[in-house]
Amino acid sequence: MIRICTTMQEAGYDVLLVGRKKSNSKPIIKQAFRQRRLNLFFEKGKIFYLEYNLRLFFFLLFHRFNIVCGVDLDTIVPCLIISKLKSKPCIYDAHELFAETPEVERRKSIQKFWKKVEKYAVTRIKKGICVSDGLKKYFEVNYQKEFSVIRNFPVSEKEISVTAKNKNQIIYQGALNEGRGLEYLIEAMKNVQGKLILAGEGDLSEQLRKQVKDSLLENKIEFKGFIEPSELKALTNQSTIGINILEARSKNYYHSLANKFFDYTSAGIPNINMRFPEYEKMNHEFEVSVLIDDLKPETISTAINHLLNDSGFYQKLHQNCLRAREEWNWGKEKNKLIKIFESCA
Repeated sequence: MIRICTTMQEAGYDVLLVGRKKSNSKPIIKQAFRQRRLNLFFEKGKIFYLEYNLRLFFFLLFHRFNIVCGVDLDTIVPCLIISKLKSKPCIYDAHELFAETPEVERRKSIQKFWKKVEKYAVTRIKKGICVSDGLKKYFEVNYQKEFSVIRNFPVSEKEISVTAKNKNQIIYQGALNEGRGLEYLIEAMKNVQGKLILAGEGDLSEQLRKQVKDSLLENKIEFKGFIEPSELKALTNQSTIGINILEARSKNYYHSLANKFFDYTSAGIPNINMRFPEYEKMNHEFEVSVLIDDLKPETISTAINHLLNDSGFYQKLHQNCLRAREEWNWGKEKNKLIKIFESCA
């Protein structure tokens, strides 16, 4: 969101980013745009979503705006309702298929509810943007609503320090949630001579920490928790391999095109991804990844060891990363975003 909000602020808009404050939230870092966090009593469950949407509803009701953009399904309803009341355009920024995430998909009654929310919102918004062709096709086929693809390319880096790489350091950045293949990654590390950095927290944080301890892998795996974007970028730049593995049973994951894929590539580090349509498409353009077909620990360890032990193959992918980042950068993608907002102004 920092990248999007900064872009629109630089384009001449007065941007206000609204989110929620969690018990473990770090202080807000000053940006070019305004920021506001809403204080909530609840942090999870149905009552959290109810409270959050009510707080957003009244915040938007009593604040002036010309365009409102709801990010993902869990914020779009108050944005849409207030936009109708004030006769202002509402943009839906779909970073994922919320109703198809593993946490929602396995609870059919909950999924049914979010599907209804999705249908209500998508058919009424002014504009829709999403992060991949797979998501675009999903919305257009199911709701006959045109979506524009805005890929989450990073801001272009001028230099990448190869000498700063920590030998055999493997990084996973992102949520420690169900469906991310992290329990299999931890198991795979038994057969890898390297160090795994897990940068993030999530629903499986405790479970994964216990697995590492029980497996006697604490010397190979380090949990960094939540870290600032600048620290995460530095940690990624120092790493040798990036990890982005997912379960195929989730339609959301199957059509995903994660930020971390581009962050790894921009840092010049070859990465391991699933053989899903979006990653196959990007890897066909520039071979920067090892694509795997399943989440068996032996499959994961084989892919990691291939990169660690075959220097010729690693260097080929590294050089492809350097070429890819010249094309896959925010400087080229941001103009599409600006045009969408201009069409609503």
